[in-house]
Amino acid sequence: MFDTKCNICPRRCNIYRYKTKGYCRESETVRVARAALHMWEEPCISGTNGSGTVFFSGCNLRCVYCQNKKISDGSVGMEVSVERLAEIFCSLKEQNAHNINMVTPTHFTLQIIRAIDMARKRGMDLPVVWNTSGYESVDTVKMLDGYADIFLTDFKYMNPETSKKYSSCPDYPIAAKAALRQMVEQTGGNELNQDGIMKKGVIVRHLLLPGFEKESESVLSYLHDEYKDRIKISIMSQFTPTDNLQNYPEINRKVTKYEYEKLVNYAQSIGIENAYIQEGGAAKESFIPDFDYTGLI
Repeated sequence: MFDTKCNICPRRCNIYRYKTKGYCRESETVRVARAALHMWEEPCISGTNGSGTVFFSGCNLRCVYCQNKKISDGSVGMEVSVERLAEIFCSLKEQNAHNINMVTPTHFTLQIIRAIDMARKRGMDLPVVWNTSGYESVDTVKMLDGYADIFLTDFKYMNPETSKKYSSCPDYPIAAKAALRQMVEQTGGNELNQDGIMKKGVIVRHLLLPGFEKESESVLSYLHDEYKDRIKISIMSQFTPTDNLQNYPEINRKVTKYEYEKLVNYAQSIGIENAYIQEGGAAKESFIPDFDYTGLI
């Protein structure tokens, strides 16, 4: 039992999660919706074998456009013990995964650290990917030193009004900047193996919202000015309208080819030379896996 009050993320719920659920909609018991090889991450993460991806239930954001809403809102998820989670990590290694990829893991940080320790004692020596929304506390990132080898983090917004409206999180820009700074300092630079698979480092994802090119330009400008080639940037076009966007008609559409190409051209114009970009047609449901408890039973 985790008998300390939960302040693991910037929400700082300050509650005992064995008694009640946090803003993340989760108790202290780990819940997972899928654990399987995944081919839809950046090439240096998925490689040829796939990334050993574990999708956790719950989330500390409330993004109105969330593609993984079935698990982020807590509707889907199977309870697993810390011991079982360690077994899952080892199983993914046996399937020749390039890494163990924790998706939306923040609210289960303490449990995951214990599971990694257990798995390592059983021979699990793969790099660990911390696949996060970017809404992390600096203290939690520090706690992951020696556990998270790669941070695959979002940087969603620069404007507090935008982050409040679409993710119920006005302090997102401040928290994301501070967390990213710690991630970069902690990893000390990007390192890839001879096959181009990342062993350690930071990849920052930015998803272009329809009609928000100027905000995206601000994000890319900040990332490049602050970090240059100390991070890899992934410029994403896969925004997929969901059923719950009726009250947000301004973003209830896909990103146009023109909008995305304009942002990519902007990135080139400010000196970003080595970014991941997506081909046309990326906004497909194929990016959203089936949360059917694959790999858990």
